[in-house]
Amino acid sequence: MGMIQEAVYPEEFLPTYETIPEGASVAITNQVEFNHNPDFLFFNDGVKRIDFVLVYEDEDKKEYDKRHAFQRRKRRREYFEASLMKMGMELEATRSVVDDKLMFIKVHMPWDVLCTYAEVLHIKLPIQPNDLSSQSSPFRCFSFLTKHFYPSEDQIPKEDEYFTAAFEKARLEYFYVKDRDLFFTPSMRSRMAYYILCRAPYEVRGTIKKFGITKLMDGGVYKAAYPLHDCRFNVRSNEDGCPNERYLLYEEWAHPKSFYKMQPLDLIRKYYGEKMGIYFAWLGFYTAMLALAAIVGLGCFIYGYTTQETSTWSKEVCDPMIGGKIVMCPQCDKECTYWRLNSTCESSKKLCIFDNFGTLVFAVFMSVWVTLFLEFWKRYQAKLEYEWDTVEFLEQEEHPRPEYEAKCLHERTNPVTNLKEKVPYTACGRCVRVSFGMGTVLFWIMLIVASVVAVILYRLAVFFAFSARLKADLKQLEPFKEYVTPQMATSVTASLISFVVIMILNLLYEKVAIWITDFELPRTRTEYENSLTLKMFLFQFANYYSSCFYIAFAKGKVVGYPGQPVYLLGEYRNEECDPGGCLIELTTQLTVIMGGKAIWNNVQEVMLPWVKNLIFRHCTRAGSERAIPRWEQDYHLQPVGKLGLFYEYLEMVIQFGFVTLFVASFPLAPVLALVNNIFEIRVDAWKITTQFRRMVPEKAQDIGAWQPILQGIAILAVATNAMIIAFTSDMIPRLVYYWSFSVYPYGDHSNPTMQGYINNTLSVFNIEDFSNRSRPLDPANWFENITTCRYRDFRHPPGHPRQYEYSVYYWHVIAAKLAFIVVVEHIVYLTKFILSYAIPDVPDTVREKIKREKYLTQIKLHETKLKLVVQSLKPAVVLEHTEGSMDFEMDMDF
Repeated sequence: MGMIQEAVYPEEFLPTYETIPEGASVAITNQVEFNHNPDFLFFNDGVKRIDFVLVYEDEDKKEYDKRHAFQRRKRRREYFEASLMKMGMELEATRSVVDDKLMFIKVHMPWDVLCTYAEVLHIKLPIQPNDLSSQSSPFRCFSFLTKHFYPSEDQIPKEDEYFTAAFEKARLEYFYVKDRDLFFTPSMRSRMAYYILCRAPYEVRGTIKKFGITKLMDGGVYKAAYPLHDCRFNVRSNEDGCPNERYLLYEEWAHPKSFYKMQPLDLIRKYYGEKMGIYFAWLGFYTAMLALAAIVGLGCFIYGYTTQETSTWSKEVCDPMIGGKIVMCPQCDKECTYWRLNSTCESSKKLCIFDNFGTLVFAVFMSVWVTLFLEFWKRYQAKLEYEWDTVEFLEQEEHPRPEYEAKCLHERTNPVTNLKEKVPYTACGRCVRVSFGMGTVLFWIMLIVASVVAVILYRLAVFFAFSARLKADLKQLEPFKEYVTPQMATSVTASLISFVVIMILNLLYEKVAIWITDFELPRTRTEYENSLTLKMFLFQFANYYSSCFYIAFAKGKVVGYPGQPVYLLGEYRNEECDPGGCLIELTTQLTVIMGGKAIWNNVQEVMLPWVKNLIFRHCTRAGSERAIPRWEQDYHLQPVGKLGLFYEYLEMVIQFGFVTLFVASFPLAPVLALVNNIFEIRVDAWKITTQFRRMVPEKAQDIGAWQPILQGIAILAVATNAMIIAFTSDMIPRLVYYWSFSVYPYGDHSNPTMQGYINNTLSVFNIEDFSNRSRPLDPANWFENITTCRYRDFRHPPGHPRQYEYSVYYWHVIAAKLAFIVVVEHIVYLTKFILSYAIPDVPDTVREKIKREKYLTQIKLHETKLKLVVQSLKPAVVLEHTEGSMDFEMDMDF
């Protein structure tokens, strides 16, 4: 592939670089009265379409003693508006009908300006209708059923398909222009208008030039800047030429009654831009793929639930003659006492639901599922790239951010174009900025680790307290006595505290990450979002998953044995797993964090914008009976955040991690994710359609930095699930006992069996070997004439030459665990590689259409060049023909 050269436009080519000389008189925006038509989308002349709206408070309406403080703002605003008009944009001002202090500036882009900036932004526009036949669906025979699950074609007709090419003003005649008013869609017009607004100057002092609507809004010169919605969301507009796209999106997409319908992605893209369209396409595709994982996960859960009563080892725990006679050692120092194994009967039954062979099958299935999801998404994304004209959306099409351009003070030679250009920092300065950002991220990750250690210390201290008092406190709650064990109470409360800590750290780090990224000063919007995405995800990964990794791979792994326990910081005895194992605790942790996060996010997304809009309308008396213009109705909606869809992606990717990384411990995770996502799609749709102003459309080719993050999670998920099955669940010890230690030479049974598994996997400890620090102060009343107790481990019994050292069973289990991890990982990774290789990223039909479009574009370019050559040769041909005629006449005369 050849090197892509960056497009560099000289200043005189771009009208945005035109400035009004310092001290020169400036044009003033014409002010008109509102025409009392609330759905009007044009200037008062009814011809010029409103492409953008600016809002400010009239400085002359301020109190007299405060007016002088606002004169600088007024000068900047007037200069900014004059700059816009000098660039060819047309403005019209209208006073608010609700608040006399507010002024609305309507912005219109004439045809010539649109053509100029369509070329600058490389916007692709139609050159001719698509003449390739579309591939029919293999399920067309079921169309009489499936049509009910798609948006109504009467309401949202299928759009015509065109071959497109990057617009060039000089070759306008080769583009498919049926109607100049409709050639550039409203989203294109808004995008071009915002590009100019972000680069128009508002103050020039010598060589210093300040520009950009974002700076003016931050400084309070303008209160808002936004493109218009085309109508009210729940009422169809009767204005001529109004497409009512917002109303259609609400009726066929955002309304709760349409929850079962497929999303109108083409209309979403047309109304909100490619970036919004690609997000909802990805979310819908992810949700559809989750349906298969949810069905298999639910089947795995049902299998575990129905077999919990038939589990041999669970029966032995609950059997009064087996588990009832096994006395277990205390799990903490002094305050804890001895207990019988059958007291954990209920927790062992619950463990059977999640710790069974079905879980192993499901974990392997999910490893394959995540590969299929990513590969099929690439194919679907390639199809959308072609249909939405983002196939060749290259880096040079994205211009620098205004914040970057404003800081360009240093000069360097561009290594690609070999031209002089301005940059905001030297190579050393950039290194310092990036290093500072990385150091700050590492500091916050260490802060998360510290919070995890704090929660661990809480677990140790509270388990000690619960062990001493919980049984006595629960005497009055007899039905719950069997379920609420010290381990379970500690696990649930620690999970709730972890969730609260996670949410608090999220709020704090969010501001820090944005500040760091602003300080790094990335060049383009994509670079900015990718940098912020990486920072936020690294933090969120550590924040959300650290407690789960601790329970899965650290808790209960280094505890020693009752006579010689291991202490954290020399004071706190390391906590052991629940008698049923750490897997049930991991399941509890996942349920609390995943469920709590989903509930919190949905309530926040629905309630906060609605309540804010309600309060705003009440405070501004916007609910009056007077007709309110379209631009003022939109002003009363919530502004779109600077980061746009970033938090929506982050929420879903974190959920994707829960669904894949720890699915071996919680097969219901895909079910919860599926239910949440069905609501998430409609909640997001309702929110952006009804509660928020229309966002500025943005171009996007794919989901950006989230794609490699998803691939990284998919690779890590294979290892984490294999390790959960090996080290967190009891599946490997049970298999080792079944095939090796239940039969000769280690066991007494003639055939492999699970009978005797519980007794064989509990080591024996002599109570005389307790140290003074660990010896229980108050043995249970039933504890008489008992000299030994049992604990979970594989160690030699007292009296053995190597007492309390690891037995041969332990080494068999360790070898089996390591072998299991190596074999499963290699098999799954090989399967993933084969699937990735076998499934092409771009469908053949899409590849053919791309080739056809390139061919047509080349023909058009060739025809244009040929016409230019012919035109340049015409004068020479005419002159030669004239001279030849004169020579012939002279010859005739002689």
